[in-house]
Amino acid sequence: MAIQLQPGIQLTVIPTEKYKTIRTFIRFSASHSKDTAAKRTLLTSLLETNSLHYPNQTDLSAKLAELYGASFGLNVGKKGNLHQINVALSLVNGKYIGNDQVFTEGMDFLKDILFYPNIKKDAFEEETFRLEKENLIAYLKSLYEDKQTMASLRLQELYFNENENQKVPSFGDFKHLENVTAQELVATYHEMLHNDQIDIFVVGDITQEQVQQAFTNWEFPKTERQHPDIYYHQPLLATVNEEVVYEPVTQAKLNMGFQTSVYYGDHRRFALMVFNGLFGGFPHSKLFLNVREKESLAYYASSSVDTFRGLVTVQTGIDGKNRTRVLELVNEQLASLCAGEFTEEEIAQTKAMLRNQFLLSLDSPQALIETAYLNQWLPDTQLTEEEFLTALMAVTKEEIQAVAQDITLQAIFVLDGEE
Repeated sequence: MAIQLQPGIQLTVIPTEKYKTIRTFIRFSASHSKDTAAKRTLLTSLLETNSLHYPNQTDLSAKLAELYGASFGLNVGKKGNLHQINVALSLVNGKYIGNDQVFTEGMDFLKDILFYPNIKKDAFEEETFRLEKENLIAYLKSLYEDKQTMASLRLQELYFNENENQKVPSFGDFKHLENVTAQELVATYHEMLHNDQIDIFVVGDITQEQVQQAFTNWEFPKTERQHPDIYYHQPLLATVNEEVVYEPVTQAKLNMGFQTSVYYGDHRRFALMVFNGLFGGFPHSKLFLNVREKESLAYYASSSVDTFRGLVTVQTGIDGKNRTRVLELVNEQLASLCAGEFTEEEIAQTKAMLRNQFLLSLDSPQALIETAYLNQWLPDTQLTEEEFLTALMAVTKEEIQAVAQDITLQAIFVLDGEE
């Protein structure tokens, strides 16, 4: 159960004896925006590199070594309308090393990182800022050199053609970094600390009282924090957006974006999960067996689902001369599912694999955190382990057909090697 430290700031303790470590995870959530995503990504790089009291990477690494080799890092994420800055620290449980102060010392370290960044005279320390900015711009540019990543990003731009914010990924666009100053990034930092929703999670063999005690001296600004709607809904397009890009590649890419009306809080979510497993989510799926194996027309072929933006995507790597036939085959596999051309044995196999995925996730501290996070943002969707598995196993063939029939093609992106 979440404890409200103050309005907009929640603390959730997940006690478990499964792990020898204690994982602390802090998530800052705000509205995702094309104008701020890259700056927030740069901010994570700076906070992760040093702080006012650990002014260089060597000092910061030495402190982590003092904490018995603690694992620490920051990154960004995106879910629906939300942009997320994530701060994670994993510590060995003090009872295994005879030091019951490790957790408290770790929380003091995190507090130092978040509340005392390397800011002097209202600007981030210039040398660190310059290096991290150059590195991030170079990294974001390099993403487009990986053609599979490039095709995925271009499909997203094409699918969300009418929404400038959704077109931009969680890490942002390097063009929004080129003119950013060390002073501007301080404003981004203050915006995060003052206005983001903050969710703190601690997973491990520790009591709620111990955790609360460690956070008593964390003085977050007392402000009215934003709580955006997590879901993004897009109107159905009357025509399919298509784009073909020619580059010197040995393997062409054909990616497709479909719209679904099924979202995370919808009871049909479980039927959509089974549909995706049958469509392209597993090695026994129609895309894998019929497009890749039987017809040998794809180096890879898979599908994935985003239930926070109503999006189903198909990713394939193909020989460019076969792209028309591959497009036909993908549509045929969807039509086959719409027509109910799959067996009870295939349904049972898919459910078994989804069940195993779910049970394996229960052994992951981060998976427990993500579930707790969604339970806080969407309390009406909360399910016990038993309720989740019961809902999954109860999915019928007719329900799978219904979600298949609900899926509508909206975007096709092709990266080809010859014109």
